[in-house]
Amino acid sequence: MTTQTSSTLTAELREAALAALRRIGADVPSVELVEAGSGVSTGSTSEGIDVVSPLSGEPLLRLPEAGAADVDAAVTAAAEAFRTWRSVPGPVRGGVVRRLGELLTEHKADLAELVTLEAGKITSEALGEVQEMIDVCDYAVGLSRSLGGRTMPSERPGHRLMEQWHPLGVVGVVSAFNFPVAVWSWNTAVALVCGDTVVWKPSEKTPLSALASNALLRRALAEAGFPEAVSQVVLGAREAGEALVADRRVALLSATGSERMGRQVAPVVAGRGGRYLLELGGNNAAVVTPSADLDLAVRGIVFAAAGTAGQRCTSLRRLVVHSSVVDDLVGRLERAYAGLPVGDPRADGTLVGPLTDAAARDRMLAALQEARADGGTVVVGGAAVDVDGAPGAAYVSPALVRMPAQTDVVRRETFAPILYVLTYDTLEEAIALHNDVPQGLSSAIFTLDVREAETFLSEAGSDCGIVNVNIGTSGAEIGGAFGGEKSTGGGRESGSDSWKQYMRRVTNTVNYSTELPLAQGVNFG
Repeated sequence: MTTQTSSTLTAELREAALAALRRIGADVPSVELVEAGSGVSTGSTSEGIDVVSPLSGEPLLRLPEAGAADVDAAVTAAAEAFRTWRSVPGPVRGGVVRRLGELLTEHKADLAELVTLEAGKITSEALGEVQEMIDVCDYAVGLSRSLGGRTMPSERPGHRLMEQWHPLGVVGVVSAFNFPVAVWSWNTAVALVCGDTVVWKPSEKTPLSALASNALLRRALAEAGFPEAVSQVVLGAREAGEALVADRRVALLSATGSERMGRQVAPVVAGRGGRYLLELGGNNAAVVTPSADLDLAVRGIVFAAAGTAGQRCTSLRRLVVHSSVVDDLVGRLERAYAGLPVGDPRADGTLVGPLTDAAARDRMLAALQEARADGGTVVVGGAAVDVDGAPGAAYVSPALVRMPAQTDVVRRETFAPILYVLTYDTLEEAIALHNDVPQGLSSAIFTLDVREAETFLSEAGSDCGIVNVNIGTSGAEIGGAFGGEKSTGGGRESGSDSWKQYMRRVTNTVNYSTELPLAQGVNFG
């Protein structure tokens, strides 16, 4: 790109964002232009939300900020819409989701551009995130024709014992900046075919992507003749989030964020008798054994650790390597890291975009300083990177750090591209190191030994919700349930039978006989 000033870059980014919003049909470019009936709670507070692009580190727009009263109004509308939506046949609800997938396909490039501008993802990753939304719509459409319970044998003659699954109610979705639209789609596509309505509070860092996604869904609803209130968005910060969490009408609260956030959310939702689905921190590790294909391992490791600038919940943060291959592997990784292009994520060839803000960069640099104090050695990377015309942006070079032990800084998740390298001698030692962290999201092992692979997959192996062999820790497919254990929260989203969290189960007994036998042989009278 040509040399430009910070103000020039900011103006360029602002116009690109507004143009993408216009093409999508989400005409909400500023406080003054948000209109009633747009499907967005416009907010009553005076603060507003500054839309800051990590590409420049400067505000592009200011949007209105929703408060508790706006959340109440959104939940009220969603609860009222639920009374209609719950009785719509599942395949018909699936048709709305199918149409959403078509609109996402039509506007894939536009929405991906907003993801890049707000989250800093390189273009291919942003396009991949929107494709993930399209894929989960396909999955949910199929699900809309297969939701159902079982029939079990009754112990009483002339009786049928079965279960049904009914719509749950209003689903609240709180999403994080790093996947500004995909996580919403995981929840929303499934919730909609299950008969639920949705109130979404996106990260205040990525409101434009949310406005665009919601506009497409509301268009799909309107075209099918259903109330647009089935889908609600509230653009707010802490006050809005707390109001959504505390609202008793929100039957399921699905929240993605930090472990600290989860510790605050869970007691509130549980205390009011609601359900929660939490996707929290992930201090993910990969074990590399003596038999591993190191060429394959390097490719998997570098993407998992440096992709999305280390800002995925599934990013690889710890590498547990056998002592016989650690020097060879670290040398290969050092060369790969040294060649990683860092810069404007829109530019051809860029593989590492910016961190979300300066605070994230400062946390990364502080973690590296702590690692050095613990005896660690930064092999490569770990420095701030200046990008032309963006002095306020937080670009960094991904860091590879050899550590003598798994110290406190290694056991904590730093949401940045830091990869700590540890050494082991026995597989038992490797698994112990791997599991000795509070988080339990994603894990991997690189090995050509079937015994090592199966041990890692077994109950005596990884304690994570996602366990991979010969691939990295990131890049999960939507067909499998996504989520983790321990302080990661225990929730599951997207595939497999995760749909059950969005519905309520009913057990039915039907007596079609002329007798009234009691269960367990009880005789009464």
